[in-house]
Amino acid sequence: MSVTPTLKERFEDRIHIRLPARHNPQLAAIVERVNESDELYALWVVANVNAVDRLNISDHGPVHVQIVANSGLRLLRLLSNAGVVPSVVEAYGLAPTDAEVVVCLAALLHDVGIAIHRDGHEAFSLFIARPILRDLLAGVYEGPAAEILSSEVLNAIISHRTGGRPITVEGGVLRIADALDMAQGRSRIPFQAGSVSIHAVSAAAIEAVHIERGDEVPVTIRVDMTNSAGVFQVDQLLREKLRGSGLEEHIQVEVHIEGETEKRLVERFRL
Repeated sequence: MSVTPTLKERFEDRIHIRLPARHNPQLAAIVERVNESDELYALWVVANVNAVDRLNISDHGPVHVQIVANSGLRLLRLLSNAGVVPSVVEAYGLAPTDAEVVVCLAALLHDVGIAIHRDGHEAFSLFIARPILRDLLAGVYEGPAAEILSSEVLNAIISHRTGGRPITVEGGVLRIADALDMAQGRSRIPFQAGSVSIHAVSAAAIEAVHIERGDEVPVTIRVDMTNSAGVFQVDQLLREKLRGSGLEEHIQVEVHIEGETEKRLVERFRL
C-alpha cells in the first residue's frame, strides 16, 4: 500500500530545473530564481496532485515542465540556426537569447493552471503566471522589455491549448515541445495504476524522443518505440500539435519501431 508523501516530503525531494543556459546570462539568472521560488514549486506540486492523484492522468509537474523547457530550447536553437527568425526578434528587435527566455518561461508556466482545474487550465495559467513573471523578470529586464517578454510568454501559454493557433514562432515551439514529452516514463503512473486506454498503452510504447538537426528541413524529430501501438501517440497527438503551429514546413517527424516481441506491422512512419 502506497503512502501519500507529506508536504514536507514533497519539498525535501524538490526537483531543480536544469537548462543549458550558460551562454544566456538572462536565462541563467531567471532559472536560478525559478529554483528559489517556493510559490512556483508549490503550484507544480498542486498541479500534479490534481493531474496524477485525482484525475489519474500523466505527470504535469516539475519533471514535465523541465522536459518541455529543454525540448523547446533545443527546437528554438535549431530553428534559429537554420534562419527561422524568432518573433520577438522580428517584431521588437530583441535578441535571440530573449526568445529563449520566452520559450523557457512559457514551458515552465504553461500548466500552472492545473493547480485550479484541468479543464480550462490554459486560461487559468495566464492569471496565475502574470505576477510570477513580474517577479522572475524584475531586474533582469526593465520597463518595456519586461512587459513585452511577459506578454509574449502569456501568448505562448494560451497557444498550447487544444485547437490553439500560435501567432508567434515561440508559441509554435512551445506547442510542439509540450507534445514531445511522450516517452514511456510519463505514462508510467496511469499505466501501472491499471489504465489500459489507447493513450496509456501508446505512451508506454515510446522509448525515446530525439530532436536533431534535419537534412531536408531544419529539425527532425525521431521517435523510437518498442511497439506499433506508439504510432497512435504520434499520429493523433503530436500531429495535432504540429498542425497549425506555423512551423510545419520546418519540422519533420520520423518514427522507428524496434520491438521484437510483436508482429511487425510498421517498420517506419513519417508525418
